[in-house]
Amino acid sequence: MQKATQQALYIPPHKLAAAKNSGGRSDDEAYQRLAWEALKKSINGLINKVNSSNIGNVIPELFAEDLIRGAGLLCRSCLRSQMASPCFTDVFAAVIAVVNSRIPEIGELLLKRIVWQLNKSLRCNDKPRLLALAKFVAHLVNQRVAHHTLALELLHRLLENPSDDGVELAVAFLTECGALLHDLSPRGLAACFDRLRDVLHEGEIDKRVQFLIEGLFAIRKANFRGYPAIRPELDLLEDDQQITHDVSLDDSGVDPELGRNVFKFDPDYALHESQFEAKKKSILGDQDEEEEEEEEETSTGSESESDESEEEDDLEIKDKTETEAVELRRTIYLTIMNSLRFEELGHKLLSLNIAPGQELEICRMLVEACAQEKTYNRIYGLVAQRLSMIRLAYRANFERCFAEQYSTSHRLETNKLRNVATLFAHLIATDALPWDVLGYVRLTEEDTNSSSRIFVKYLFQEMTEQLGIRKLNERLTENAAVLGDSIFPKDSTRNARFSINFFTQIGLGGLTEGMREHLKEMERVAKEDREKKLGGSDSESEVEESSSDDEGRDRKRRRRKSDGRDRKRSRRG
Repeated sequence: MQKATQQALYIPPHKLAAAKNSGGRSDDEAYQRLAWEALKKSINGLINKVNSSNIGNVIPELFAEDLIRGAGLLCRSCLRSQMASPCFTDVFAAVIAVVNSRIPEIGELLLKRIVWQLNKSLRCNDKPRLLALAKFVAHLVNQRVAHHTLALELLHRLLENPSDDGVELAVAFLTECGALLHDLSPRGLAACFDRLRDVLHEGEIDKRVQFLIEGLFAIRKANFRGYPAIRPELDLLEDDQQITHDVSLDDSGVDPELGRNVFKFDPDYALHESQFEAKKKSILGDQDEEEEEEEEETSTGSESESDESEEEDDLEIKDKTETEAVELRRTIYLTIMNSLRFEELGHKLLSLNIAPGQELEICRMLVEACAQEKTYNRIYGLVAQRLSMIRLAYRANFERCFAEQYSTSHRLETNKLRNVATLFAHLIATDALPWDVLGYVRLTEEDTNSSSRIFVKYLFQEMTEQLGIRKLNERLTENAAVLGDSIFPKDSTRNARFSINFFTQIGLGGLTEGMREHLKEMERVAKEDREKKLGGSDSESEVEESSSDDEGRDRKRRRRKSDGRDRKRSRRG
């Protein structure tokens, strides 16, 4: 108990400063303890103030500290800060990636501690800690500090016996590192999504978790747009500088080395300090004193200007509460409601002072406003058509909205389904949207539900009203190479029949003429294959049976003729 209290003893700041300035003996335990406390305080301060804008300045300061001696302190500080502020997880992962490229033992130690805490939290079912740790693992995998097999192991563990918390954790994890897994391990990622699809079809999880899974499928369909593996400002290392550690989640003998968090007297303190100084010089390089003198001799005017610019940079306030986004949506909604004709609405929307990338908000607001109407109002289709034809950004964002609305069609009521489907049917029929957006629709029994079938029904019925069934059939035939097997799947006779029956039931059987011929051809080929498999022996037996049947028929005819002759003779007699 005395040792523990000694290690946790509070040292006032004035004593720390006095110990540093006095130049105490390095072989003195009190001096080493004071240096340890100063190192811990410095590392904690640097980790707590790091963010994406100042990470380039903090990392050199961090390398100036004795990280070999304070490896445990750095790992503990990163874990605590990440647990307190999960929104800065990618920043902490970027710091560890840079430190790991120079001192690999720190990255390996952090991964061991994360794996140890993950196994402990999985046993205790500590959901908040699991969410934070899984996010840290995802960004360490993105930064190539951890091998991507660790991510696949964690997903396998979470989805092996799925529960509400486990599936929610897997969805959050895939959202963070799905973009990297899509490039490095597409088969593993596909297996995880197949498992999530099975969980969704089983329907044994909570409705909220089902919505999370469907949202993840929409993100995957958009190729994880908006969820990059590494933000550009945090991509600090080249590929050849990265050092990746292969740590397994199933390692039962993982040693977190918690003893490195506490002070220990070092009899060779001076030697280790000199070794770290040499290491620090190799990392940071020798600073040129002449350059420092030249910087100090700069004019007072330039210093004041730089100070003012630095103060202005420091005073910049970044809004992270999405107030601007909410205000933009309000402006768009009022513009829509206060416009009488589509020309006026289109002119007002194009006149809005929006930043690049905010076109998606206008597209979403138009779709949502259209869905809220009691009956379809053609002003939304005309405005959307004009915006898509004027700027390519609107065209791409309406295509994204189509994918989002189709993947979440089960959340819409029948009236909303009709309005939204009619809007997109108008855009496709007028070529405001490319026809390959229909590739998002795969018309099979497994890939659709009742809501998505209603959406497709209204979509094609409206396109038929605008184009006519003959013109629509021609356009589908022209774009058959782009659409692939989405609307008319040809991979199996079962899926082909389902598509034919669907269009026949909604009164558009004329679109399936080519599909019916293809189905007949598939059945004919399948019949020929079955006949070939029967072999020559079966065919010979069939010939013998047919010849014996013919002989039996001839005998019966002869008997009938002879009986008729006998009857005639008996009558004459």
